Amino acid sequence: MALASQSAGSGPRRALIVHGILGSGRNWRTISRKLASALPEWHFITVDLRNHGDSHGFGGPHDLRACAADLASLQPELIVGHSFGGKVALASLRDHGVPEVWVLDALPGPLAGPSDVEEVIRALREVPLPLARREDLARHLPLSPSLVAWMTTNLRSTPEGLVWRFDLDAVQEMMRSYWETDFWPLVESTTASVTFVRALRNERWTPAVLERFEALPPWSPVRLLELDAGHWLHADDPEGLVALLVDGLS
Repeated sequence: MALASQSAGSGPRRALIVHGILGSGRNWRTISRKLASALPEWHFITVDLRNHGDSHGFGGPHDLRACAADLASLQPELIVGHSFGGKVALASLRDHGVPEVWVLDALPGPLAGPSDVEEVIRALREVPLPLARREDLARHLPLSPSLVAWMTTNLRSTPEGLVWRFDLDAVQEMMRSYWETDFWPLVESTTASVTFVRALRNERWTPAVLERFEALPPWSPVRLLELDAGHWLHADDPEGLVALLVDGLS
């Protein structure tokens, strides 16, 4: 099966922009268009990962390896991935030899402790679907107004009413893979170009994580950039993110 996608630009070099969990390609289309305008040699494609947006009907298992295989048919020269999409980019490097990846605010190692996403998924399961109107979501979802507003973009119309555009059971399986997979051995040995962008307001970038990046040899093709933003850096500072990407890809 093919992933749902949209394109920006018509350059000869193909780049994929991969969203995070519970997102979709539409969250990145404005940034994709800005990148295509600034980098005419590139053709940017925003995808909907399996079980998200308009990409449905994929068989399991639903993990990082499967997501990377989904992307491989698009034959990218570059993958820019945010959060869960960042680890999909690393899986694409490992499994399919993608020559360049940008990992936006995703740590390479396994993660421990409570997950905000798991709490959001629990809250989403309590919403009585279908809904009659998007405005009704706020009455059933005890989350911040900005997060509720984002979730309204993940509702789709059916004859019965509004339902989610993602598969929550499959999403949980995907998140387990994200939390358990350790890409440090890849990061510490790769010869491909890998750029991590750290959101400075994300507390998961602990001193131990930063020390491990600093311990990489000076000839390593891995670099760590910083952006003064929270985890949703494409929403907190889209212009700053575009500037980092344009400078790095020029």
